[in-house]
Amino acid sequence: MAESSITVRSGELVAWRLFDIAYAIDLTRAELCWFPYADEGRRTRLSTAPPKALAFGVPPLELPLDPVSLLLDGEPVTGRVSVRLYDFGVAAFAVRVAVEEVAWNTFAARFNALDRALGPSAPDAFWLEMRARLCAAIVPALDRPSSDASLQEDYLLGTVRSLSEPLEASVLSERVDLAALLSGETRKLSDAARRDLLAHSHSYYADDLVLLTWDRAFIYEPRGDSDVADVIEVANAQLVEFRYYDALLDDELPRMYARVQAARGAGSLLAARRFAHLARGLHMLVAEATELTEKVDNALQVTEDVYLARVYSAALGLFRVPALSASVDRKLAIIRDTYAALYEEASSWRSEWLEIAIVLLIVLEVVLTLLRY
Repeated sequence: MAESSITVRSGELVAWRLFDIAYAIDLTRAELCWFPYADEGRRTRLSTAPPKALAFGVPPLELPLDPVSLLLDGEPVTGRVSVRLYDFGVAAFAVRVAVEEVAWNTFAARFNALDRALGPSAPDAFWLEMRARLCAAIVPALDRPSSDASLQEDYLLGTVRSLSEPLEASVLSERVDLAALLSGETRKLSDAARRDLLAHSHSYYADDLVLLTWDRAFIYEPRGDSDVADVIEVANAQLVEFRYYDALLDDELPRMYARVQAARGAGSLLAARRFAHLARGLHMLVAEATELTEKVDNALQVTEDVYLARVYSAALGLFRVPALSASVDRKLAIIRDTYAALYEEASSWRSEWLEIAIVLLIVLEVVLTLLRY
C-alpha cells in the first residue's frame, strides 16, 4: 500500500470518555449553573439531517471546557475539550485534536498515541478530575448524583475531511491499511482479523466511508458533516446507561429475594403489612427504571434518514445495547412478577385474618348468647 504518498490535509482525532453521573440531569438548570464558569452551552442538533428525519428526543447540552496540552508521539498538540450532558444522567467528555497536513502514517501514529494518552490503558486521573469539576459546578442540576466513577466507557474516533488527492472510499481502502488503524496494531494482521475489523463498513456517497469497531471508528467525510459522530456518541451514552441499570438490577434481585424470604418467615399479624410495604418499594423501583430506560431508548429518534439509521443501528448492535436492554427488561419483568405475587399474598393474608376475625366474632356472639341463658 502506498500510504506514504497519502497526506491528510484536514482531519480530527477524538477521545471520548462517558460517565454515569446522576439518576437524571436538569439540562436547563445545568446550563444556568455552568454559565458563571464558561461560555454559555448549546443544545445539540444534527447538522445535516432534517429535523423530521432524525432528531434527539431531548437535545443534549454541550458545554465547553478548558483546552488541554498533550504530547502525541513527541509532538505537542492542543486538545479542544467539551462535555455533552444527556438528560438521563450521562456525561460524554470529548478531547478533539485537529490534524492538518500530515502523512497517513503520522495520522495513524497519532491516533495510537492518543489511545495511549487518554485511552483505557492510560491513568484515569485526567478524566476523573474533569468529572469532579463538572459535577461540582452543576450539582444543583443533578438528581441523585452518583459518586461511583467506575462505570464508564471510552471510545476513539478518527476523522478525515480532505486528502492530498480526492479518493473514493473503495480506492482509499486499497491505498491505506484501515484495519491496522482500527486495531492499533503495528504487526501484520491475519486475513480473518482484517475481515472482522472491516465488517461494519457503511457508505452513502462514493467518497464517504464509516468503519465501526467496538472501541474505535474511522470516518472519511469530505463534506465535514458531524452527524455520524453524533450518533456514535449517543449509542455509547445508551450503552453506559443500560450497563448502569443492568448492574443496578443485578444487585437488587438478591436483596429482593432476601427481603421476600424475611417477610414470609415473619408469620405474624404484621406479615400482610410487610408484604404490602415491600410490594410498594418494588413498584417504585420498576416505575423509575422503566421511565429512565424509555428516555434512554428514545434518546435519538430515527425516521427518514436511512443511512444514519443504518449507522446508528449498527453501532447499537456492535456495542450490544439491544442485548443489555433485553437483559434489563427481563429483570424488570421478574421484579414486576414478584411485586404482583407479593400484592396477592398481602391480600390473601388480609382475607385470612378477616375470615378469622369474623369466625371469632360469631363464636363470641354464640358464647354470649348461651351465657344469657
